[in-house]
Amino acid sequence: MNNAPIGVFDSGLGGLTAVRELRNVLPNENIIYFGDTGRVPYGTRSNSTIKRYAMQDAKFLLKHKVKMIIAACGTVSSVATNLKNDLPVPYTGVVSPTCFAAAKATKNKKIGVIGTSATIHSHSYRDMLKKFDSDIEVIEQDCPLFVPLVESGFIDKDDEVVRLVIERYMNHIKGAGVDTVILGCTHYPIIKEAISCVMGEEVTLIDSGKETAIYAAKILKENNLLTGRTYKGESEFYVSDTPDGFESVAGVFLGENVSHSVEQINIELY
Repeated sequence: MNNAPIGVFDSGLGGLTAVRELRNVLPNENIIYFGDTGRVPYGTRSNSTIKRYAMQDAKFLLKHKVKMIIAACGTVSSVATNLKNDLPVPYTGVVSPTCFAAAKATKNKKIGVIGTSATIHSHSYRDMLKKFDSDIEVIEQDCPLFVPLVESGFIDKDDEVVRLVIERYMNHIKGAGVDTVILGCTHYPIIKEAISCVMGEEVTLIDSGKETAIYAAKILKENNLLTGRTYKGESEFYVSDTPDGFESVAGVFLGENVSHSVEQINIELY
């Protein structure tokens, strides 16, 4: 039993999808969230820069004495693969739990993977899927405009701009006949409905935030780190840029008002 908070970080807003799922799976846990809004997106950065950012983000969370760290970021999970070895607490990214769920879901063994350019070029999802089942055919597609689209509030499935951007990226994967698509960035579930409209209802979309939350609960239970609280946990939010934009959009993602509960910090101090 451990009442310390769970630490979650992402390059911006996308990791809030993991926070939302964590609240569903582990409603009594406290959560510390850091969104690196001042340096978003990570997906266009060099591998060395991504690794440095990830370690800074983790160090910030460790300052708050978290009992586990979740990199709710497909880019970090794909590139900073040794982060787990450098931390004193349990850690997970999003790749392994998401691939496990996708491998179970597919029936025709054709899986599409969408993510940032850094994620796709690392082939992390492809390689992990092949470990689960070498017969799986993986079709990869980077979608560099998805993160800025979401961060700018373009998330409505009926918005023509949203539809055109999604069609631009998804046509290749759709044409390959996949029956399952991994949303390989935690920003992407925010436009999940719009992606589904393009791909069709017969294609299963795997939410990396949801699968990671389920896996995190398993790790905490195995390590006897679940809270003993019987009441609803609390969440704290930190960002590296002005909180204004974060507050307005985060409220939509989480279904609650987070005004005045978001603090800006200088991540370069870590």
